[in-house]
Amino acid sequence: MKKALCLGALAVSALAACAPAGGGNSTGGATEPAAAGKKEISFLVFETPNLTPQYWDEAIKRVTDKHPDIVVKKIVAPSAGERNAYAKQLLASGQLPDVMQAIAPAGFAESGNLYAWTPEELTAYDYPRSNPLGGKIYQLPYNSQPTPLVYYNKKLFADAGITAPPRTYAELLDVSAKLKGKGINPFVVGGGGKDAFAAGYMWIALVGSDVYSRQPDFLVKRRAGEVTFGDPAFVKATQKMADLVAKGYIDKAGLSRDYPSTEKAFLDGKGAMYPMGSWFAASADAGKPPFEVGVFAWPTDGGEVVVPSYTGGGPIVNSKSKNLDAARTFALQFNQNAANNDVLVKTDAAIIAIKGYRPPAMGPVYNATLEVFKSGKVVNAFTVETGDDALLPGVGDKVFAIAQEIIAGKTNGAQAAKLLDEEWVKAGGQ
Repeated sequence: MKKALCLGALAVSALAACAPAGGGNSTGGATEPAAAGKKEISFLVFETPNLTPQYWDEAIKRVTDKHPDIVVKKIVAPSAGERNAYAKQLLASGQLPDVMQAIAPAGFAESGNLYAWTPEELTAYDYPRSNPLGGKIYQLPYNSQPTPLVYYNKKLFADAGITAPPRTYAELLDVSAKLKGKGINPFVVGGGGKDAFAAGYMWIALVGSDVYSRQPDFLVKRRAGEVTFGDPAFVKATQKMADLVAKGYIDKAGLSRDYPSTEKAFLDGKGAMYPMGSWFAASADAGKPPFEVGVFAWPTDGGEVVVPSYTGGGPIVNSKSKNLDAARTFALQFNQNAANNDVLVKTDAAIIAIKGYRPPAMGPVYNATLEVFKSGKVVNAFTVETGDDALLPGVGDKVFAIAQEIIAGKTNGAQAAKLLDEEWVKAGGQ
């Protein structure tokens, strides 16, 4: 199916040409205005190799089939990594969609643009108080995503004489040295073009294992001006990434790869380890590469299992929507529809955080991912937080840009921390 894109600078009339879905018999192309008695809402989504146009259209239709009075106009962000910035463009131009999937609420809620979910509306969720902003919940907390774990090519490990995944950071360095010694690229990374976010996963892992494991409220303190990114633990974690680059363990060619090409590079055997979110398990199980895929948590210095993770990802709702009741109903039903969640588990390896939900039978990589998730100490995933402990609006994109600089070998830990502090201040922080 052709990918539909609507650019932030387009006028409201142009947004009407974005692919509609649901509302009976329409799942794509132009549509007539909603019929009498129908309530039209716009829904901002994003596409990935797992979350295809067909996925979104079918998931929307499952809800509108049960709520035929709701007509959904689907809007597609230019890319997964740009979805937050794109939503802000739409807000600035007076075109904020009625419902937005997996958009960080920070930067929207503070100005009164988001609907706050009531405790009654959150009773179905396992973690109903995830990511509060000012004590209120604006994003439905329906999906837990370890971000990242390390997926690895068991055949390349065996070729290098490695019999087990590393448990400590020292063992990770030893594994990397053995792989490189056999002419095998240790780490596959990305970050090219519009997908700069793909450069950030190793940094996210290091901050989780070395900073958040000991200072879980680090970003809360950063917002209060009690710490800076120049904190020794943060600098040390960041320097580890720079050291891996300096040792030649990270493939700098990844900076030219977009997200789909990065995933393909790992599945094609162009590297042994792939730091990536848990959603990759779906691709690994479906793609059936010619090698067995294993998974482990990024190793800590002492060998403790630490899993950076995020529970949220659900819709946020425009509080100023002209059809607010329809927007709320659609958002709740979209995330609580069992068939939708079954498909999301199968296509994106979701770990659904809704009471009573049981996932369908899944493949070995998903099952191994779930086992690692349940075996470790769960901490926040740096850059993914969306509550009071989130990065200031816009700073996440700067993290990814700085990560690109680290991978390119242009920035070390202290310099990266200084750059990040500068961006923090520019964004209005202390």
